[in-house]
Amino acid sequence: MSKLNHSWFTQLPLKNITSFQPVSGGDINEAYRIEAGGKSYFIKVQPNHPASYFKHEINGLKALGKVVNTPTPLYNGAIDGHAYLVLNWLTESAGSQADLGRAVADLHQHFNSQFGFVDNHQTKVLVKNNTWNDSWEDFYVNQRLLPEVAAAQREGRWNRWREEHFQQMVKKFRQYYSDHEVRASLLHGDLWAGNFMFANDKPYLIDPDAVYGDREFDIAMTTIFGGFDNEFYRAYTDKYPFTPGINDRLPWYQFYYLCMHLILFGESYGGAVDRILDRY
Repeated sequence: MSKLNHSWFTQLPLKNITSFQPVSGGDINEAYRIEAGGKSYFIKVQPNHPASYFKHEINGLKALGKVVNTPTPLYNGAIDGHAYLVLNWLTESAGSQADLGRAVADLHQHFNSQFGFVDNHQTKVLVKNNTWNDSWEDFYVNQRLLPEVAAAQREGRWNRWREEHFQQMVKKFRQYYSDHEVRASLLHGDLWAGNFMFANDKPYLIDPDAVYGDREFDIAMTTIFGGFDNEFYRAYTDKYPFTPGINDRLPWYQFYYLCMHLILFGESYGGAVDRILDRY
């Protein structure tokens, strides 16, 4: 974006900026590495949004950062109508999937009395309602699944077959959790391989969409796109063993992430969604 020129960067609360270079930062924000005062910083910019755009990420990084390694939010604001978030720069290093597994197990053993989070999350296609809820069954169906399917319908990505099998999946989900208790674990919320990195030989979790929920919701995301190996799962379960039957439950959580990709990126994800729905 051409508006982000030298004069824009000089308005940041960083002294003695000597350089700014675009870096990869996902498909949602623009990202830069800034050198200022002899230190490196990572900055995300969301054009044409208020500073509050990054509030959910900041709250998530602060919550996760009490338990695991995360980047530290340093500055947040808006300049010329463009929201920004400045984090410390992390230089990638080697690292151990076992350490990552133990870190995620620690995160999931950070419990809360209710499901939800301190704020809602505005995404491209919907607002994730994180209002506190005593029931995981109610939270997942009414604050995650139903709004997502409504978005799929709006985008023309839904049909009668999907609706019928979706209703059967929801019925099975409700039946199971009507007599199985879930503890509200602190979740990363988008735990794919692009959202962890190693720095200083330690695992760091980045770009959270934090929520307190069923830990299997996070684990499901690790199984969709790869990047987590047997060492990760072995170390995780050594610290926090899975409840028997987890493989029968992961699909109704995998559905959520794959349906979101269906909404955002189209029918290239339709087959994966339908394979899950076909189980019900």
